[in-house]
Amino acid sequence: MLTKVPKSGIVRFIITIIPLALWVWWTRFYWMLGFSVVLFDLFFTRYCKRLFSSLKLPVLIRRSFELVFTVLVAVVIAFLLKSFVVDIFSIPSSSMEKTINVGDYILVSKLAYGPRLPVRLRIGQLFVPGYEPKSTGTFRYSRLKGFSTIKHNDIVVFNFPEGDDIMSGNASGPESYYSSIRDNGNSVPGEKSGPVYRQVDLRENYIKRCMGIPGDTIMVLHGYAYVNGKQEPHFKERQYNYFMTAPEADIDSLLVHHYGISSYDMIFNPYNSIYELPLTQSLFDSLLKEPAVKGLRRYENMNSTVSGHQVFPADRNYAWTEDNFGPVVIPRKGVTISLDINNLPLYQRIITVYENHHLEVRDSMIYINGDQTSSYRFCMDYYFMMGDNRHNSNDSRFWGFVPEDHIIGKAWMVWLSVDKTTTGLNRIRWNKMFKIIR
Repeated sequence: MLTKVPKSGIVRFIITIIPLALWVWWTRFYWMLGFSVVLFDLFFTRYCKRLFSSLKLPVLIRRSFELVFTVLVAVVIAFLLKSFVVDIFSIPSSSMEKTINVGDYILVSKLAYGPRLPVRLRIGQLFVPGYEPKSTGTFRYSRLKGFSTIKHNDIVVFNFPEGDDIMSGNASGPESYYSSIRDNGNSVPGEKSGPVYRQVDLRENYIKRCMGIPGDTIMVLHGYAYVNGKQEPHFKERQYNYFMTAPEADIDSLLVHHYGISSYDMIFNPYNSIYELPLTQSLFDSLLKEPAVKGLRRYENMNSTVSGHQVFPADRNYAWTEDNFGPVVIPRKGVTISLDINNLPLYQRIITVYENHHLEVRDSMIYINGDQTSSYRFCMDYYFMMGDNRHNSNDSRFWGFVPEDHIIGKAWMVWLSVDKTTTGLNRIRWNKMFKIIR
């Protein structure tokens, strides 16, 4: 009888049912309302508990059931937290060096922009290191409401946009099919048997700073980003590559340990005693005062023919470099642009890969899904991402825009930082522990 239920049970039921109701309202997973029946039984009728007790099972079996139930609940809670609230990522590259270091383990908020749906549980990823599930099914994108939208200078985690097709048979790991084609003169190397398609949520996780949001006009001039004609604000972690002459001594230890310069991006030419290394403005000012340093000059690529990587959109009519790029308009959902043979290279990948239309060019005329057209209406929002380590970052300058369905979340906090170049307690960067990422 409900009248015999202790008030404490009623309070616990209300405290539990309210979050469940809010969860169902937020996710629109209406089937989860069925859990209200379980909660009602748990706090009021206790029918399942009495039934389980009446079975008079051996103690070992009873304890086994309880253990399995406890583990199952823990797995479900961990899955919900990982999928909808916060996830953990490690930083493998130096593209955000100084802001985020190689060896950092960060918490990424999925609530910031809203969790991406669908969420797929792959048991192998929880228990098998390096497990790579096959791409199955169709990724039909939607997103739950978050606390905010992506803003300028947010540090964002997303799936690598050019990672949909990779080359198989590559001993060094996954390689973008598109970059492989470009690097080999539009032909597939003989030892590789790609491409292999991967769903959006199976592609590599990238982390960059958002420089441009939908509708912005962005350009890079002498290494500095300009958004809608206004130069990006200065931030102390931004780095550029410099050539440094230091003929008197080997100063590697000074550079790495005293100044904290990343060894991953430092190159030394012993024949002329020239270093190429990334520096912030403050590090540049400090090194100028070092007696062993005889010269410092910032690198800037002014010639697209000598770029180390092909720059987006990899078209001969766009002679851009990583330091001098654009201007280009970032696509916004619902906006219609004029489309012609000249600007098609900027938006061709969006039309064909991200928004799944069939595109042909015949006699300099553009056909989308068989119909001749001179315009295109975007179906998604897009973003322009750049790394803080400007000359050591694989970002939008090289492969273009980031679609909204590739966004995972906002980088929130460094919870562990490990310097893999040292040993012992020195491996832990204690000053970065629990540091908020900005």
